[in-house]
Amino acid sequence: MSGYIKTMKDLEAATYGYGGTGSGNALLKAGGVVGGFGTPHDTSANAFTGAAGLGDLYNLLYGQKVWSVLNQEVNPLAMLAKRPYTSSGWRVLKSRPIGGSDAAFGTGTNAVTASISSADAATPRADQIGGVGENATLGGADGFRAIAPEYTKLYVSPKTIAHLFEFSELGMEMAAIDDGVGDIRAIVREDMGKLHAEVQSKMLVMPLEKYSENGTTGIEKNYTSLMKIVSSAVEIATMADDDVFYHNQTNNGTAAQLADATTIFGSTRTVTVNTSGGSGAYTYTGVPSFLDAEVDFGAGYTSGECRVLTLSILNDMIRRIRTNGGNPKVIITGYDTIQKISDLLQSQERFMDRKEIVPSHNGVRGVKGQEVGFRVATYYDIPIIPAKDMPSTGKSTSNRISDILVLDTDHLWLSVMKPTQYFEDGITSGNPFGVGKLGNQGMYRTMGETCCSFFKGQGKITNLKSA
Repeated sequence: MSGYIKTMKDLEAATYGYGGTGSGNALLKAGGVVGGFGTPHDTSANAFTGAAGLGDLYNLLYGQKVWSVLNQEVNPLAMLAKRPYTSSGWRVLKSRPIGGSDAAFGTGTNAVTASISSADAATPRADQIGGVGENATLGGADGFRAIAPEYTKLYVSPKTIAHLFEFSELGMEMAAIDDGVGDIRAIVREDMGKLHAEVQSKMLVMPLEKYSENGTTGIEKNYTSLMKIVSSAVEIATMADDDVFYHNQTNNGTAAQLADATTIFGSTRTVTVNTSGGSGAYTYTGVPSFLDAEVDFGAGYTSGECRVLTLSILNDMIRRIRTNGGNPKVIITGYDTIQKISDLLQSQERFMDRKEIVPSHNGVRGVKGQEVGFRVATYYDIPIIPAKDMPSTGKSTSNRISDILVLDTDHLWLSVMKPTQYFEDGITSGNPFGVGKLGNQGMYRTMGETCCSFFKGQGKITNLKSA
């Protein structure tokens, strides 16, 4: 049937008047007589030929819309509860008066005396933890003495996260004509806003080993990473011992060189260094404390000690957190690990449940519905949030998969001093002197810091592989 349009080639022929013979209503372009603003889509059938000297008559035409080819999701940042910054820190209970600081109440052989030390109070005699005789004398036998809990202070300093960008006056004007994108300011503002949020999300899952990287001196200006908050002295010592950190056995690192990794909220996870082995053979030991989260990395971080993920490992972590008094609210991991968990469940003829999550901001919950809610996989009714930037800790070079964070977000939040704001000034505002350029400068700025008031309620599983 004559004139029947089946393909883009037919549509171009009908629109621009060429039918494979070079005749018709065509435009003179660089490729000779070319239909429309470019060559036909099916160039193999293009009968037009190029002509010398016509190159300046041809211009490619680009669409005005700027399409993003990047995945800039911000799940870790969106997941954390946001609270106003109201104080520079908080007081925490460091240890019971007797029984220690572990989840389980400790007992041992130490008598409760007036001068009992913290270490001895962690393991009191079983007959001196509160049972007293009739008409007992205050301060007398059976450990009936005045005791007191131990407290300490943690503090946070808000971090300033900012991104600056600029565009010239000429660039703004040129973007509105020719083959421009139109309002370049609006386009750049949108993409810079995505970057600003993505960077904050990346900070929240920054690998712990980056805190010991050679030449890295300003990492504490970032938000404190969840990978650092959900850590322990034993994990840090093992990473140094197995040369995951830059400051390690090979580089003769000292405890002082691990300061960025061990310092947390004004306190320190204690890691000691044994130098008796000589140069290149230092060994590290972590001293457990109330600052330790639950961390499962297996027997070590060497390549041969990387473990295959099992449901038992995940179940054990959830149990340990609940034993400590935590209540896991969310699991964060990478897409690869989520797929592995799904595969493990399917092999047992069990399947991931789905749960609708309603995001909240400053304690104000969104309205349940398609507009604001989204459905995620769950494990034991705990939502699993995917994070594209989730690290995979360890030295294994094959089949390694993303780490897993199991978090109690009642005690983990982003303390916001100044929410994200956008600033712009320059020649379009009548103030080129403010930016010192014939153009505009824009800036996104957020002030805040990640906070944790209960470390033992947080968990991390690392050093994993798929098979």
